Amino acid sequence: MILTIFLKGLIAGITIAVPVGPINLICIQRTLNDGRWKGFVSGLGAALADTFYGFIAGFGLTLVSTFLFDHLPFVKITGGIVILILGLRMILAKPKIMRKNPVIDNKSLWRAFSSTFLITLTNPLTIMIFLGIFAGLDLGEHSGSLEASLLLILGVFVGSALWWFFLSYVINHIRHKFNPRILLTINRVSGSVILIFGLIIILSLFYSS
Repeated sequence: MILTIFLKGLIAGITIAVPVGPINLICIQRTLNDGRWKGFVSGLGAALADTFYGFIAGFGLTLVSTFLFDHLPFVKITGGIVILILGLRMILAKPKIMRKNPVIDNKSLWRAFSSTFLITLTNPLTIMIFLGIFAGLDLGEHSGSLEASLLLILGVFVGSALWWFFLSYVINHIRHKFNPRILLTINRVSGSVILIFGLIIILSLFYSS
């Protein structure tokens, strides 16, 4: 029973992290430009945000989920603006000299972590996907037990973190094959796609009203 609950959380964490979206593109771009740790830490920011929604589902915190949906326009505009800013920064970013073991300072890692945390937390798509996956896996049935809820939350975090570790590890191993010109193209294409994500989120405010 305990293992089943943990595995359900693990599956939910992986399922939410894997779909290609802004966070995956950001993680790939940062890994290519700054190495595995920058990409992985960026993913951990998203994993923590995923865990927050796992916390809501695991403990049945309807008050928090109701608050989020009641303030969905604010959530959308905040997430959309952050995504737009990151998209512009990626388009304007210049490729760095590829080093085997690039040195990344703690301040840079913190910015990478906090930016993806905020994007994931304020991305309405994340909220919708979470609701669907949790309903499909019947994760709400475990909300009455403290032990079960904690295992569920742990599973979500571990599952999400495993995906980001895998993605950054794979991209880091092929990053030496990209020259600065290719990296510049990747930065611009990834940034443009992320800009589109941000615009869609903001424009959805007008179509849903």
